[in-house]
Amino acid sequence: MSSDLRPSLPRLRCATMRYRRGLEARERILRATRTLIADVGLEGTTIKRICERAEVLPGSFYNLFDSKEQAILSVVREAIDAVDPDPEHKGPDSLDDLIDAYIRFVTEQEDLARVYIAIAVSAGRNRTELKQRVLRHHEGRVERFAGAITRARPELDATEARQRAERLVTSLNGMTLHYVLDPTFDLAGHVRALATETVGV
Repeated sequence: MSSDLRPSLPRLRCATMRYRRGLEARERILRATRTLIADVGLEGTTIKRICERAEVLPGSFYNLFDSKEQAILSVVREAIDAVDPDPEHKGPDSLDDLIDAYIRFVTEQEDLARVYIAIAVSAGRNRTELKQRVLRHHEGRVERFAGAITRARPELDATEARQRAERLVTSLNGMTLHYVLDPTFDLAGHVRALATETVGV
């Protein structure tokens, strides 16, 4: 190894270690944010509480996130990705795929389901960016459900398929709230019955 490369190796190792510690701190912050939202809601989730739970200093938080809202939006993205059976939109979704993914998300990832509901319910208050993100996600889900309904029921026109999709997605959100409040609620049974009634398949 040439002598002109030796001084840069310690700096490279140091940078790699800082990067790794930054990734670990980011994950701890996101985990703390997710559990705090589930435990105390959005209003009770403060930077101080996030830092305490994540065991990081506020300076470390601000090195990774501009604000509490940015950390919350990262958690929202996780929740949204968890609901999506085809996050890269590589193929057409079937209605069963979308419904099964939604049921799995709510029943297998309860913390994220709580975050999702908490954010959806409180997004409109003083959080324009968060509100817009939740509405965009809702509209995207309605469109994907409408596409799946159209494939399952090709005789329906686009307007009717979209209206049915809107009713289905909105009802799914209500059933999710019920399940979050009462885990004995038969979410899967009710969702499948609703899909049959709403879509007619």
